[in-house]
Amino acid sequence: MKLNQIFQTQNQLKMKSTAFEPSQQRGNAMQRFKPILLVFLALLAFFPEVRAARFTNQFIEFELPPRWRCNLEGAEWVCQGSDARTKRDAIIILAAKLRGEQDSLDQYLSYLKKAKTYKSVKNKNVKSEPKYAKTVSINEHAWVDSLHLESELPGFYTRYLATVKKDIGVLVTFSVNKKKYQNYLKDIDNLINTLKVFRKSGGLNVKSKKENLFDGAKIPDTISQSTIFPSVDIEGASDDTSSDQKGDDSTLYLIILLAVVIGVIVMRKKKK
Repeated sequence: MKLNQIFQTQNQLKMKSTAFEPSQQRGNAMQRFKPILLVFLALLAFFPEVRAARFTNQFIEFELPPRWRCNLEGAEWVCQGSDARTKRDAIIILAAKLRGEQDSLDQYLSYLKKAKTYKSVKNKNVKSEPKYAKTVSINEHAWVDSLHLESELPGFYTRYLATVKKDIGVLVTFSVNKKKYQNYLKDIDNLINTLKVFRKSGGLNVKSKKENLFDGAKIPDTISQSTIFPSVDIEGASDDTSSDQKGDDSTLYLIILLAVVIGVIVMRKKKK
């Protein structure tokens, strides 16, 4: 009987010890993957440009697409990507003016419903094609939202967002190569979803009351066409339909791959 009791006790102890094995294995697995996680977080710290950046000035705030920068050029803010491959695909222009009699949502809506006519840099007559114009609410503020084809640049779509706030009128334009427009829809939507307008105290780089707000959507005279769109004929859009936006995603995938490789190396060294 004593031998049977001993065997039973041993079996019970064995069952208890094995009951803890899965949790111990999970703990060991977490310890093994901890170096990978630390390496991954460290690598992300060295690549902040893959994340969207928030832009703020004295009258507007929104999230820029990843790896984009904004500079003040005269009375307008000009925003573009820092990647030479995609810099010529799109441009954001921000403009503001002191509010005059012609600055209201109704008048902005009426203006954007009509086609625009102008002469291109090659002295050709260009007439835009309005796609829509409507009033929308963005973060509890009323804006006029419109889309035109070839209203600012031949071969480019331009999304207009115009509003008034206290004593100023505000305009945001997002012009995109018509062959690449689908590639930038996510960036445009993100800009709109994070768009906020306000009026900080103090002076602003704005146009006068008598000027047309929408004249600020044009490329400022202070910077040349070749600087904004290098190595591209803006008389027409590029025929290249490939998505250069994938460059940002590939950078992130490379970071993840490097993190995994380094983590595997660390794990092998620990085993040795």
